[in-house]
Amino acid sequence: MSKLRPILNLSYCRYYSVKQATKKLPIISCKRPEFNHYEGQSYSKFEGIPLASKGWLHNKSKGDYFVIYGNANKKEEKQVYRKSFEEIGLTPSLIEVMSEQGFALPTAIQTKAIPSILKGTNTVVTAETGCGKTLAYLLPIFQHILEWKPSIKEEFNSPLAVVITPSRELATQVGEVAQNIAQRLNLNVTTLVGGRTKQKMLNPPIEYCDVLVTTLGAYSKLVTTGIFKINNVHHIVLDEADTLLDDSFIDKLANLLKKFPMHHKVQIQTPPVGCQLTLVSATMPHELPAAVSAFVDPLSLKTITTSNLHRVLPHVPQKFLRLGKAQKPLELLKHVQADINQNRAVMIFSNQTSTCDFVSMFLVENNIECLNINGRMAVALKMGKFEMYKSGKVNVISCTDIASRGLDTTRTHHIINYDFPLYTADYIHRCGRTGRIGSPDNCTVTNFVAWPREIQQVQRIELSVREHSTLPSVNANIRRIIEDRVVKMAGGV
Repeated sequence: MSKLRPILNLSYCRYYSVKQATKKLPIISCKRPEFNHYEGQSYSKFEGIPLASKGWLHNKSKGDYFVIYGNANKKEEKQVYRKSFEEIGLTPSLIEVMSEQGFALPTAIQTKAIPSILKGTNTVVTAETGCGKTLAYLLPIFQHILEWKPSIKEEFNSPLAVVITPSRELATQVGEVAQNIAQRLNLNVTTLVGGRTKQKMLNPPIEYCDVLVTTLGAYSKLVTTGIFKINNVHHIVLDEADTLLDDSFIDKLANLLKKFPMHHKVQIQTPPVGCQLTLVSATMPHELPAAVSAFVDPLSLKTITTSNLHRVLPHVPQKFLRLGKAQKPLELLKHVQADINQNRAVMIFSNQTSTCDFVSMFLVENNIECLNINGRMAVALKMGKFEMYKSGKVNVISCTDIASRGLDTTRTHHIINYDFPLYTADYIHRCGRTGRIGSPDNCTVTNFVAWPREIQQVQRIELSVREHSTLPSVNANIRRIIEDRVVKMAGGV
């Protein structure tokens, strides 16, 4: 029996190792393993769903954490046939430009969106951040302009397509992408942002323009004064459409777009007739038809989307760390120092400008070079600082949500939410600054969770992952959310 014991022990060890190897890794890995959640795991509707963050309102929960690994059990993907740019309808000249820029095949959202826009359909393009939405609308627009331009009389300040954005930073970035393509096609791109609108009204620009990338306020003023003509505009794109459809923008947007002859579907012909609308965003409110009905028939809108819309990014691990308010600075220093030692770029988000300033000063005092970007800064100063981060001169940037939408941050390796966002749309956009096309491998998100409202938001996100459902209340209309909350509170008094 003594001789058999080692053999039996060895056999059991092998059996145990095999069982462990075949066991699935948790999608939600918790400090307390009893709360781990595995792929395909379901819960009894009578017992409820156990949440790792359920007791986080209690003081003793400080130091608890859980990590979401969306791709924990992802097997090596089989080679799936992907359509080429030629198969989705792009012309050889545009395919050549894409090849020069290193794009051999279109992304999933480009494969779906480009044919729809090329056909003249009013299109809503909604997909996760960093998946190539900008090229999904720019490429068909350039193709149409190349077809139309010979038959249209060229006029000063009379673009054929207009891209409207909610912020100057996004307009500048989209303008750079468009200009990079246009210069190879002998087309003209103009970027128009606010800040010197009165000067432009007194001394109007006079230039040929095929594509105009602009902010809403600046374009609205210059159209009203007649400086920019609208008779040749046949494409209008609302980039970050959910923000432009917010209550703070919608009246001005509706008054502007009512001036354009929006068609149910534009007949693609030479010369063109009517105006085509494209809405683009990573998050889109459910009340979209009501918001756009002032300037376009909601039934004419065709929605193009992907399976990851309004879900936690599956390829980026996201850690939720329960901390006390006084613990946050030291924890921040520990994480940022680790990133600096590995030469990794990190973005730190705060909910308020004052906190953003504090984070920047705190890191600088601890000998970590950190840039600071918030909405109160001058535009030139903001863009100059962002360029320093984008070019790699500085690896750490402290910012508010002004840097969470649309900006190209492919070099970002780590996102730290020093303040956890109070709205789901903001969380999606912040996380979308990393894990983009062209981003480095092993990107991560770290969330500091301290306040009761932050904990409630984390619980909603954790519940959606355990239920394998979309994230709740994805609505960028923050103004309406606040107004609804005030009405409910007033009703309860």
